Amino acid sequence: MIRSFLLFTGLSVACAAADAGFKNGAVASVHPLATDAGVNALKNGGNAVDAAIATALTLGVVDGHNSGIGGGCFILIRAADGAITCIDGREMAPAKSHRDMFIINGKLDDEASKTGALASGVPGALAAYDAALTKHGKLKLADLLLPAADIAEQGFEIDEVYARKLAGQVDNIKKFPSSAAVLLKPDGTAWKKGDRLVQKDLAETYRMVAKQGIGWFYRGGFSKAAADWMKANGGIMTEEDFASYEPKEREPLRTSYRELEIIGMPPPSSGGIHVAQILQMIERFNPATTPLIDRTHATAEAMKLAFADRAYWLGDPDFAKVPRGLIDLGYTDELSRKIDLKKTTSVPQQGTPPKPHDDVFGKHTTHLSTADAAGNWVALTQTINTAFGSKVIIPGTGVIMNDEMDDFSVQPGVPNAFKLIGAEANSVQPGKRPLSSMSPTLVLKHGKPLITVGAAGGPTIITQTVQTLVGIIDFGKTPAESLATPRIHHQWAPDSLKIETKFGDDVLKELEARGHTLERSSGFGACQCIQLRDGLLHPAHDPRVPGKADGW
Repeated sequence: MIRSFLLFTGLSVACAAADAGFKNGAVASVHPLATDAGVNALKNGGNAVDAAIATALTLGVVDGHNSGIGGGCFILIRAADGAITCIDGREMAPAKSHRDMFIINGKLDDEASKTGALASGVPGALAAYDAALTKHGKLKLADLLLPAADIAEQGFEIDEVYARKLAGQVDNIKKFPSSAAVLLKPDGTAWKKGDRLVQKDLAETYRMVAKQGIGWFYRGGFSKAAADWMKANGGIMTEEDFASYEPKEREPLRTSYRELEIIGMPPPSSGGIHVAQILQMIERFNPATTPLIDRTHATAEAMKLAFADRAYWLGDPDFAKVPRGLIDLGYTDELSRKIDLKKTTSVPQQGTPPKPHDDVFGKHTTHLSTADAAGNWVALTQTINTAFGSKVIIPGTGVIMNDEMDDFSVQPGVPNAFKLIGAEANSVQPGKRPLSSMSPTLVLKHGKPLITVGAAGGPTIITQTVQTLVGIIDFGKTPAESLATPRIHHQWAPDSLKIETKFGDDVLKELEARGHTLERSSGFGACQCIQLRDGLLHPAHDPRVPGKADGW
C-alpha cells in the first residue's frame, strides 16, 4: 500500500525527551489530577476501562468547562479478549423537541441553542460510564466516584485554561444565579488562575450516585431537580426524558490504513467516517516524491472534500440514512482524484457515494486514552459542547448542563457555534442524537492494539486525529513528537485553511499562492495518545494545553 504524505516540521525536543514507557498501564488526559485518578484505579486493581472512567469522572470536576455528567460521550473499548465495544453516550433531544424549536417570534434565535433552558439535550455520559464498567470493568462505579467527590469538596487550583474559559463566559454565567454562585466570586468576577474552586454540591451529587446508583440521576433526585428547573425557566426537558435515556452499543467502524486496522466511532459521530475518508484519500500520495508544500496543500484539500460530505450526509443513523459508501475505497479514490496538487479546487457541494439511500448505517470536549498490559485499550471522548455548556448549573446539584442542541442543524444551512453547516439529516427531532465530531480511534496490527488516540476542539478533532496517526504510522514519530507537530484544518465551510504559524512563512506564502485563504493560529486543539512500542505503553498529552501522561 502507498505511504501517506503528511510531514511537518518544528518538533518539540522537550516532548520527545519526555516520552516515557510503562509496563503495566498508561493514562493520558488534559489534567494531572484526572490522569492521577486513572493511574490510581490501575494500581488499585482496575483495568484500562476502570482507569478511563475514573479519569472521565475526575475531569468532570477539574475540567468542567469541557465535560461532565451533564454532557455526553463516546467510548471505544478493545477488551483483553479482543472484543470491540462501541458505546454511544451522546445526548438526546427531549421528547418535546421539534425541527423549528429555535424559531422564536418568527425569527431564528440561534443563541437559544447555546445558552439557557432550551440548549440542553438529555445527558448520556453517566449512563455510558456505567455501561462500560458493567461490561468490561473490574471496579465499582462508587470506587471511582468517591475520590472525584473528595476533589470537588476540597477544591482544586484553577489552571490557565480554565481561568481563560471562565473569564470569557462571565456575562452568560451571570444570567443564572446557581451558576454564578459556584463559578464566580461573590463580587461577580471570575475566579483566576491559582484560585481554589470548591464544588460542594457536585461532590454531594457524586456521592448520591455512588450510594444509590445511576438511577438517582436518571429516575430520582437529579432528574426531578433538573426537570423542575427546566419547567420554571422555559425549558422542555422532563423527568420522563431522563427516565427514557439509554446508552447504545453501536457497530464499530472498521477501515484500513496501510496494513493497519483503524477502529472508529460510527454515526452519530462523524469522526469515524471522516478520519477514514481523509486517510484513504491521502494514502495514494507518495511522501518520497512529493514536496512538503504539495503534501500540506493536498491534505487540506482532502479535509475539505470530507467536510463537504459531512455537511450533507451525516446525522443520527436511527433517524437519517447515512451511506456506508462514504468509506468505500472506490468512492474515496474518486474524491482524491479531484485534488490538484498545484491549486485549490472548488467544492460546491458534497459527493455522491455508491448506494446512498440503500446501503446505510444501522440504527467543548475533552479526550482521554488509557491502556493496560492485559490488552484492554480505551479511547473516550466526552463533552458538554461549548465552554461551560449551556452555562446552567442545576440548583443544588453542581452539575453543568450541556448545550448540545447547538450540534443539531438548528435550521438547515445555518452555521453552529463552530461554523459548521448541516442539512436535513441533522435536523432537530424528538429522541434524536446530534451529530458530533468526536473521533475516539483505536489502531490494531494483526488484531493486537497499537494506538489509542482522540482529540478535543470541535471539528478540528477529526483533523487532529488524522495528523497524529499519520505522524506515528508513516513517519515513525513517538506520540509526543507527533502531537507536537504543527497542524492544519479545513472544514469546507467557511472556505479557509486554519494553520499553525510554526509551519513558517515560506509554507504559508506558498499556500496562499495556491489559492488558500489562511486563518493563522499559534496553536489549536488538544489530542491525547498512547502507543505500544518495544513492549511498553507510551502515553502523551498535547503540549498546547496543560495535561499529564503517566502510568506504572
